[in-house]
Amino acid sequence: MSGWDEAYAAGQSPPWDIGQPQPAFARLAERGLLGGRVLDAGCGTGEHTLLAAAHGAQAVGVDVSPRAIGQAREKAAARGVTARFEVGDARDFGPLGLTFDTVIDSGLFHVFDDPDRARYVTSLAAALEPGGTCYLMCFSDRQPGDFGPRRVSRDELTEAFSDGWAIDAITADTFGVSAQLGSIAQAWLATIRRR
Repeated sequence: MSGWDEAYAAGQSPPWDIGQPQPAFARLAERGLLGGRVLDAGCGTGEHTLLAAAHGAQAVGVDVSPRAIGQAREKAAARGVTARFEVGDARDFGPLGLTFDTVIDSGLFHVFDDPDRARYVTSLAAALEPGGTCYLMCFSDRQPGDFGPRRVSRDELTEAFSDGWAIDAITADTFGVSAQLGSIAQAWLATIRRR
């Protein structure tokens, strides 16, 4: 997981950080689905954590990059929004000592190789209350070309969440991304419940 901090160096903005929440998560918030205790896994500079907090959630953002967490804390202070941000590894949420009603994953799942993906799903299961929901958006195998993150198929999502989870929906969506990736990228938005 080394190297993520470099993506947030001063004067740089990584392609996935569009300076606002992804439209798919804004729609979820507007529908009241990002409430209660919310974990933003791989929160980056905190846009989704702050979105959930602004809609009344007790929101916690976790990211492996200290720079990203520092920027997220600065955004929270500047906006007057109360949210907690922690440097941590999404493959082990145990050190947080917390459980959540809802988890947001905007572009984290697709960065893991197969062994780390399994560790991540296990970590999510430990952090999410039974009956809680994970809203996961990942790069889709519908995205043409090979530039950018690993593409994920519907079958891969179904397989990763086959034990102890119920997949309510996997729908086609898009990521807003920086211009270097073409401004949008094909994605899957999965709604997954912890049994």
